[in-house]
Amino acid sequence: MRKIYLDRTEFTGAIGVFLEDAEIITAGTTIYSMNVNDRNDEYQRYAKDYDIHFIFDDCIPHLEFYTVPQVDIMAKDSKGGFIGTIGQSCNLESDAPICYINKDLECFIISENGADFLSNIESWQNNLKPYDKITFYYSKAEAEMELEFIDLFEIGID
Repeated sequence: MRKIYLDRTEFTGAIGVFLEDAEIITAGTTIYSMNVNDRNDEYQRYAKDYDIHFIFDDCIPHLEFYTVPQVDIMAKDSKGGFIGTIGQSCNLESDAPICYINKDLECFIISENGADFLSNIESWQNNLKPYDKITFYYSKAEAEMELEFIDLFEIGID
């Protein structure tokens, strides 16, 4: 079965695509940011106690990498690393694995899902397991040189 990649940096809403004899894999590094009005003492505690700085609309980081499969970044740490979900948009109630990407673009699994992450948040830095199933590119253009992407505009989705 051939693999076709769907760039999630261009389309952030729900998309259903089916192609016969093809596996669709979401790609791209996206950011899940929260409204600044949602910032509260609990988020400040995560930053102070656990070095997890959730991303708010007034301080969105610039990412200089593109991932396959998709990683949706929800937080950063003081060492220049990022925390996010693999393969789907951030939702701590989903079964998506939670990963950590360090400043050297090495990926680690923190937990198998959001519930596990939250229940072990005080020790998340001690739970890092190397994860080699994320490929890093400098841009989508670089990824397109190696991978086949679906053009949603061509098939009438816009």
